[in-house]
Amino acid sequence: MKRALITGITGQDGSYLAELLLSKGYEVHGIVRRTSTLTTERIDHLYVDPHEPGRLRLHFGDLSDASSLRAIVERVEPDEVYNLGAQSHVRVSFDQPEYTADVVATGTLRLLEACRPLGSRVRIYEAASSEMFGSSPPPQSEATPLRPRSPYAAAKVAAFEYARVYREAYGMHVSCGIMFNHESERRGETFVTRKITRAATRIGMGLQERLYLGNLDAVRDWGHAADYVEAMWRMLQLDRPDDYVIATGEPHSVREFVHAAFALLDLDPDKHLAHDPRYLRPAEVEALRGDASKAARAMGWRPTVGFAQLVARMVGSDMELARREATLRQHGHRVERRIES
Repeated sequence: MKRALITGITGQDGSYLAELLLSKGYEVHGIVRRTSTLTTERIDHLYVDPHEPGRLRLHFGDLSDASSLRAIVERVEPDEVYNLGAQSHVRVSFDQPEYTADVVATGTLRLLEACRPLGSRVRIYEAASSEMFGSSPPPQSEATPLRPRSPYAAAKVAAFEYARVYREAYGMHVSCGIMFNHESERRGETFVTRKITRAATRIGMGLQERLYLGNLDAVRDWGHAADYVEAMWRMLQLDRPDDYVIATGEPHSVREFVHAAFALLDLDPDKHLAHDPRYLRPAEVEALRGDASKAARAMGWRPTVGFAQLVARMVGSDMELARREATLRQHGHRVERRIES
């Protein structure tokens, strides 16, 4: 039985990856930060009480704490490590640049150092990002220059370079997936795609009047997170570590995403859309579209969920949430408002 360790297991990608690895017979260990409130809702359906037999175990640790990472790696002795933990909201990284750099960049370095004693016995996946390409024009491939336009992207570039250095200097099996935007029904509500589908369904149920957004003309390459975690796993099954762009190759603007979501509900977005400059980035990335031909050649990876299907899945899931919220309100229950960012 292979043993995998996942940072960021409670996030969107971490939950899908945990499901995938468990389905393949892995023993899965996840690192979670100790907080006063549990944030494990995405993996609650997988978790088993530690007093009962099961193949998913959680450990308290933090990418900002080298000693906790070393202790967990020594205890788990993983065959594979997937580094998905991050402060991953690009706009927030402008407000919290030092924290973003510490967790995303230096956190990766801490994890690599914790794994270094295991040498080539452990295979490591580092989650790189298409945001690293920044102002480089599309399509972007592994050969495209990195020109980051945010503290988050700059931190991801540093993490990407740390991974390359450890691979070349110590012979470690470290692969980087340069992931273009991937969404799902489990995406956090402060990310633009989920914000759109949540708002559209709440508007459809009469729970909300306006959807406030920033740059509607930004173009992104959107896929489904379940497809992308499959690529992560495939990378670590290859004999030689390398870096791979993971993308659909299909570009769409934020405006297109809005219209696609609202059309599924027979709503006119122009009656509900409003502009809020707070959601604009100080430096914008205008267009990202990935060329994943290298991944297709090396490991046979191709996306299975297209843009229209992605939007439909997210809208369908959020419509169920909106219906539940409407029912609760009808029966006099107070529904707490979310904090937007």
